[in-house]
Amino acid sequence: MHRRTTRQVRIGGLVIGGGAPVAIQSMTSTHTHDVDATVAQIRQLAAVGCDLVRVAVPARKDTEALPAILDQSPVPVIADVHYHYERALEAVEAGVHKIRLNPGNIGDRAEVDRVIAACRERGIPIRVGVNEGSVVERTDQQRRAQQKDALSRDQHGQLIRLMVETLEDYLRIFEEHDFRDVVLSAKSIDATIVIDAYRAIAQRFDLPLHLGLTHAGPPETGRIRSIASLGTLLAEGIGDTIRISYASDPVHEVEDAKELLCSLKLRNRVEPELIACPTCGRIEVDLVKLVGEVRQKLAAEIHLPIKVAVMGCVVNGPGECEGADVAIFAGRGKGIIYVQGQQRQTVTEDRMLDALLHECRELAARVERGEATLAARELAIVPPSSLPRA
Repeated sequence: MHRRTTRQVRIGGLVIGGGAPVAIQSMTSTHTHDVDATVAQIRQLAAVGCDLVRVAVPARKDTEALPAILDQSPVPVIADVHYHYERALEAVEAGVHKIRLNPGNIGDRAEVDRVIAACRERGIPIRVGVNEGSVVERTDQQRRAQQKDALSRDQHGQLIRLMVETLEDYLRIFEEHDFRDVVLSAKSIDATIVIDAYRAIAQRFDLPLHLGLTHAGPPETGRIRSIASLGTLLAEGIGDTIRISYASDPVHEVEDAKELLCSLKLRNRVEPELIACPTCGRIEVDLVKLVGEVRQKLAAEIHLPIKVAVMGCVVNGPGECEGADVAIFAGRGKGIIYVQGQQRQTVTEDRMLDALLHECRELAARVERGEATLAARELAIVPPSSLPRA
């Protein structure tokens, strides 16, 4: 997959852009001034694969908590600033690794200049973004009237142009300061707008891009909107860091972002991969129950990218089993287990789970001793351990 070439930006010890691996972001849902809760959630996110974490700093008590958070965070921390430039200056003073700032919601240009100057002095990058909901309201009353009239005639295309124009206006401020450590974003609730906006921005600028879809909703619907837009862009080589946003536990954001990157060969798997056939009238065992139990056990016990297949009939079973590290295909109350293409045993339905897990454990142990390799491992462009560090 050809990746778009961008400038490179350093965020703490992490590098994004310039061909670096796509980094996963999320955002804490805690009150940032609650240091213990915020640090605990950052560690939880990092443990499941998050590379960068953003925290909200709406009040001074939140920025006052940043030094203690930064001392304990295993990953770079981004301060999310809106409306109050003082919070950005306080976050810079605290040593935060990146600032998220939209010049459009800070009314005084001199205040924006102060933030840019402070970040430039400390070598702290800034993410500059536009959202669909705010882009039309950014200029004077006459311009807004013209924009709204244009939007009524060509809403989608004009909105994309306005988003690009807004970023151009913002970036002129940074260019005046010769500030180049900028990351761009352009978000909408509409997946098609997100796709077209980032395509246009990728053509116009060489800055690294933060991909995201705003107000995505709960995971049940938000993951579809997010994957439709972010997956399309990543498949086209657009995007240097991503956040999948849910109205839910942010751990789910990271888990789904990892699966997206692994599916596109942009990141190596480090955990088991479970594949299973779709349910249909040919199935003669309780496949749904078996898949759920296998998934839960694999996640708890196996810490290698072992590929496990659970198939419910003889139509898809044999072929898929030959392509997996450990596999079972079942029918008429029994299952045949394969290990790397070799038939190992036939078991009754009540023994399927235990027998399959036994073979997984045995193979994992042989791999760890250097006696076997995972033949079905997917080779990604870069392993997560190669994320460049400053």
